[in-house]
Amino acid sequence: MEKFGRSQPVKRVEDLRFLTGAGRYVDDVAPEGALVAYFLRSSQGHGDLAPLDLDEVRAMPGVALAITVEDLLAAGVRIDIGGGAVTNRDGSKGAKPVRPILAQGRVRHVGEAVAMIVADSMTAARDAAEAVWLEIEDRPAKVDVLPGGETLHDEAPDNLAFDWGMGDEAGVKAAIAGAAHVVRVTVPDNRIIPNSMEPRGCFAEMQDGRLHVAVNGQGVWSPKGAIAKALGMPKDDVRVTNPDVGGGFGTKAFNYPETFAVAFAARALGRPVRWMSERTEAMLTDNAGRDLVTDVVLAFDADMKITGYHVETLANMGAYNSGFAQNIQTELFSKVLTGTYHIPAAYMGVRGIYTNTTPVDAYRGAGRPEAMFVLERAMDQAARELGVDPLVLRHKNFIRPDQFPYTTPTGVTYDVGEFSALLDRAAEVADLAGFANRKAASADAGLLRGVGLSYYIESILGDPSETTAVSFTEGGAQMFVGTQSNGQGHETVYAQFLSDQSGIPADKIEVIQGDSDLIADGGGTGGSRSVTVQNTATLAAVEVIVTAFGAFLAEMEGVAPEDVTFDDERFRIAGSNLTPTMLEVADLAREAGRDDLLQHSARITLEARSFPNGCHIAEVEVDPETGVTRVVRYAVVDDFGNLINPMLVEGQVHGGVAQGLGQALTEQVVFDEDAQLLTATFMDYGMPRADDLPMITFETRGTPSLYNPMGMKGCGEAGTVGALAAVTNATLDALWDVGVRQVEMPFTPHRVWQWICDAKDNSAAA
Repeated sequence: MEKFGRSQPVKRVEDLRFLTGAGRYVDDVAPEGALVAYFLRSSQGHGDLAPLDLDEVRAMPGVALAITVEDLLAAGVRIDIGGGAVTNRDGSKGAKPVRPILAQGRVRHVGEAVAMIVADSMTAARDAAEAVWLEIEDRPAKVDVLPGGETLHDEAPDNLAFDWGMGDEAGVKAAIAGAAHVVRVTVPDNRIIPNSMEPRGCFAEMQDGRLHVAVNGQGVWSPKGAIAKALGMPKDDVRVTNPDVGGGFGTKAFNYPETFAVAFAARALGRPVRWMSERTEAMLTDNAGRDLVTDVVLAFDADMKITGYHVETLANMGAYNSGFAQNIQTELFSKVLTGTYHIPAAYMGVRGIYTNTTPVDAYRGAGRPEAMFVLERAMDQAARELGVDPLVLRHKNFIRPDQFPYTTPTGVTYDVGEFSALLDRAAEVADLAGFANRKAASADAGLLRGVGLSYYIESILGDPSETTAVSFTEGGAQMFVGTQSNGQGHETVYAQFLSDQSGIPADKIEVIQGDSDLIADGGGTGGSRSVTVQNTATLAAVEVIVTAFGAFLAEMEGVAPEDVTFDDERFRIAGSNLTPTMLEVADLAREAGRDDLLQHSARITLEARSFPNGCHIAEVEVDPETGVTRVVRYAVVDDFGNLINPMLVEGQVHGGVAQGLGQALTEQVVFDEDAQLLTATFMDYGMPRADDLPMITFETRGTPSLYNPMGMKGCGEAGTVGALAAVTNATLDALWDVGVRQVEMPFTPHRVWQWICDAKDNSAAA
């Protein structure tokens, strides 16, 4: 690892401005005097929308623009913001109903934008919105995740968005039929509202005849292309920027109706227009996460080896297809369907269902936490039913080191892994040997204590290609990257890596991101791709610089190019005492009028993705009198391959675990029968707090990936991928002794208390 990154725990350089209030977020950088956009939203979950007459509203004081979808259509706007569709089991495509920028004829979820009002102040915009006569004729609302019910889209009979399958169905049926043991379990995965620190927002303005849109997203190229297409503009006439972004977690990776509407308004008015979501507005409109129920069957032979694995899922799509929604619980789930286990035959089937709820899309992990939660819950259930220690069952079924490269039943090839060794280390770190004593101490205090583990693997996703450009300035360098930080520390780790490879001091490197005019292309941030893909591009860019600078020095000194070498800090020239640094060579090139040597770039494409994996072990205590469930110990041992900055890695894992614990313990989205969101404020929606989290013990045990030159494996989502099953398995373990046999996230006090009471009643009745 000495050559690649040196694995130094460098402190984050961007935190100084964030912690002192100097961050420049989208609502900070909007032009002075920008008009304010306000969206009139549906208060009903499902209904027919009467035509809106906005003439009186347009005449109100301060109002600059008031539009409905009809106005957009009249202006030639393509109103469908789009969304991907998978291929069904029968070869047809999944449903692709129009998702309009503003509601067209019908509203399909509470919070759907019906009209946009642009005014010179928020007060004027709100006053105008209150003057709109909004008439919606109710239709029955659909909130259950089952086929059937009131049809949302004509293109989707029975509200079936898609019916997808992958794997060897016949082989799995044969394995189940011939199995010595068959384990069945149903695994619900509750809906999550992402709640990034900074809600969504954007502004738009005309700049010298071009449209500039700033959005707090996870990349600039997807919105650039989508906005140009919607407004019928050449791509070159659209510039998109991302300022500082206060959290993304996947939900800001996709295009939303508000961005298109604000862009249209700025172009139509020739004036800057800004919009910033309020918290409840965000809860009603941001893409939700998870929300699926999976039936699992595991088949075992007499030696407790898995012979077959069958998964059938019903997944909630919400009211419309979001950008990548249909792919999350299908293709992305399938990437790690069989986890770290040797499973000869596997099959998964998924049906997506439209409901009158907020659309669902990627949330930290995007399909991989769902897959690992299902598999590791099933493995825990199997261990209980078969009377096998959970660690022993996993050891029996792990893919062995000598089986790599290993191709899974869904066609994904893992490169390396030492799963058994890592599991053993995790057991030591978690002190499983001392659990019995801790359980006894908890019992003496009147508490139920349980332990649970989860062994996860995830597939790094997103665009496999990326670009790094380096521009030498007076005394330093600018580094242009194609990803977008949402708080992960990119400015630190990218500068650190370039410094390690080039010898340029890190404090002399300025990292520039999020501007489609400055960076030709890039994949944005998502799928834990950023550091692995971006740093590989940086490595290639350094090679380009070294080659160009070496040729320049060779010509200057009158030697052959091969006589010039670079040792990551200085150039060395055979027969010469000249040992310039990279910055010194740039100065020499500038003095020689060689401006062509001051700009360099490289674009790479990874041939395959890395597969981070690891073990999470949680211990919980449950108060049987109140149902309060607390995670009291938590240990993680991860394999992230080679590390660039261990401090940032640990921070990513801590954050991921916190989000996983939030889903497991406190976060519960509730819609009533009319599709009204009852958990639309922090008074009602239980975000995890500091006192919900234990200290997290963290270690890494790396096996370098073979799929990138640095041997790295992404870490951004791993904490969440492993957390759900660890906490759930621990909670069931704690409740098992009092007769509880099935648990379902979140483990809120009332729910856990009710399970305990029901178990007592069942025991008494027996």
